Amino acid sequence: MKTTEDTTSQTGAKGAAARIPKSVWALGFVSMLMDISSEMIHALLPIYMVTVLGTSVLAVGVIEGIAEATASITKIFSGALSDRLGKRKLLAIVGYGLAALTKPVFPLAAGVEALVGARFVDRIGKGIRGAPRDALVADVTPPHLRGAAYGLRQTLDTFGAFVGPLLAIALMWLTASHFQTVFWIAVIPAFLAVGVLILFVHEPARPKNVRPVRSPLSWSELKRLGSLYWTVTALAVVFTLARFSEAFLILRAQNAGVPSLWVPGVLVIMALSFSLSAYPAGVLSDRLGRKGVLLIGLLLLIVANLVLGYAPGWGGLAAGVILWGLHMGFTQGVFGALIADTAPAELRGTAFGMFNLLTGCALLVSSVLAGALWEAFNYQATFLAGAGFALLTLVGMIVLNPFGRKNWGESYD
Repeated sequence: MKTTEDTTSQTGAKGAAARIPKSVWALGFVSMLMDISSEMIHALLPIYMVTVLGTSVLAVGVIEGIAEATASITKIFSGALSDRLGKRKLLAIVGYGLAALTKPVFPLAAGVEALVGARFVDRIGKGIRGAPRDALVADVTPPHLRGAAYGLRQTLDTFGAFVGPLLAIALMWLTASHFQTVFWIAVIPAFLAVGVLILFVHEPARPKNVRPVRSPLSWSELKRLGSLYWTVTALAVVFTLARFSEAFLILRAQNAGVPSLWVPGVLVIMALSFSLSAYPAGVLSDRLGRKGVLLIGLLLLIVANLVLGYAPGWGGLAAGVILWGLHMGFTQGVFGALIADTAPAELRGTAFGMFNLLTGCALLVSSVLAGALWEAFNYQATFLAGAGFALLTLVGMIVLNPFGRKNWGESYD
């Protein structure tokens, strides 16, 4: 008799897509709309800060790193709160709503202080929504479809990251590089995202066999996450040191002589590569196991860093950016599925929050280090260090393999 898993394997990606719950599709479109809004702004923000406001490259690295770390710190508390309350959708609405409310600040800001403040508040909103949303995907998705579900949400999210910079380029051309006009138009999809979330995402009732967790961040509860969860998280932390903020891809394009009007095209290329690979990688991880897909992603990141550091011309830049996007597609959704696989159902919000806290702190370190190496030496030192950390993660996965399960794809369900 054929199992559900066998049927899914035979039908492939199309069959998996048909079985993914509607709420996951809706969450994907919410992420897509918010990313269109955010990337229209963030694709231009580093250049705006450096060329218009006179901010240093090191300062951009510090600001980006602290902003992302702020989001990650917030995620641990929102994730734990969602475990305690059993209300993941409510927290997602608060997070997306807060991010939408910050968007008008960007066109209204008169100086770097207001921009930095809006960036931080926007990231707090991201932190509030992130862990509850990711846990909600696991709550509504059968275990054998989690890789596909996280890959699909990531694909739609990243499609927004593809459309956003593309719109920024078109609008910069139409408005003769008027940053404020582009920032104002970016407000619209942010509020549409909140509407889709409220109307089309449905949260299931907490199952009777899932006990409430009164103190999700207590030592006793954190120990229940298990050794495999902590092994995956530790490897993800080292991996994050190799993938500093995408702001440095924008600065690399500027360094290569790409005109300011076309610099956001770097994020367009990266996001398209990311978007096209995330869902197939997720389906592949459901069928063949998570570990092998992650290994492919790490190899892609090593090559991407080396190409960005040493390949000459715009062709080398484009190749490196495509490889960077592919590595994201082969790792980000798969890490999400791994956390859902290895955490107990009643602690999924806490598990995602802790994972994002630790990787966010690593992103802060990597972004500051990337900026410092760039200014002290050159861009090649930044990307060479990234390749080194990626290689260290690859070695760690091989060495720590005996402590994990065969495919890192078994779950508590």
